[in-house]
Amino acid sequence: MASNATTYKDLTPAAPLDKKTLNKMVWRSCQLQASFNYERMQAAGWLWGILPGLQKIHTNKEDLAASMEHNLEFFNTHPFLVTFVMGIVLSLEQQKADINTIRSVRVAAMGPLGGIGDALFWFALVPITAGITCNMAIEGSWLGPILYFIICFGVEMALRYGLMYWSYNLGTSAIATLTKNAKEFTRAASMLGVFVVGALTCNYANVSLGMMIPNGTAINEAGETVANYIDVQGLLNGVLPAALSLAITLLCYWLIKKKNWSATKCILLLLVIGIVGCVFGIFGGAAGEYTTPISVPWHA
Repeated sequence: MASNATTYKDLTPAAPLDKKTLNKMVWRSCQLQASFNYERMQAAGWLWGILPGLQKIHTNKEDLAASMEHNLEFFNTHPFLVTFVMGIVLSLEQQKADINTIRSVRVAAMGPLGGIGDALFWFALVPITAGITCNMAIEGSWLGPILYFIICFGVEMALRYGLMYWSYNLGTSAIATLTKNAKEFTRAASMLGVFVVGALTCNYANVSLGMMIPNGTAINEAGETVANYIDVQGLLNGVLPAALSLAITLLCYWLIKKKNWSATKCILLLLVIGIVGCVFGIFGGAAGEYTTPISVPWHA
């Protein structure tokens, strides 16, 4: 039975895969998470992506069945870097390596790539690109969304192609290259991502109070008696600018991390808070828009 197989029946190394097959698997790798589930994560998408190569390598049907079965085991890595694992595994499959060895190499490669990919793309490339292009879109430039797509998709596909050919030609020695500086690289990229996310929170969350507390009356430059108010948002800005933006961001983080809320629930909560806050005058415009002085001398 295929499930008990530890070696392939036909141990004759297969011919190297042609460029057409490798390119086909690169494009199939874009569907890695199409059948994502919490039992085997990306396993179905992984097998779908690598299947053209396995079919070329294993002409024996029992060997193909055994290969498909162990490649349908738990798999989870960063989707932009998955072709790196594909290239290594295909190189081992081509040499008809021991099935347990292929399993071990697959697991060893997918782990570090997940951490590196998250730090490099989700915490660095995507937020930085989105921050730049969103600002262009807000200003009315149609180049914003186009540039975002070109940069992110261009980098993604360049990596998918480059890593597929590089790792396939490099074989198992690529594992040592990947893991040698993985810890330092991940830490550096994560630190950069923290700064970027913090800047985006400050610039785009943009939560401010619209409450103006009556503070008696004041005499203006024309000698007229006018109402004087304390600008609550101005006071907060003097202590910690963008404090409310930070508080809202931390609230969402706490709900998702500690209370297992979904992003949809957080969006609905923010929608309700925003509507209620604006109806009752709690929230106002952007921070700093209010100009009512709070230190003007006033008379009872």
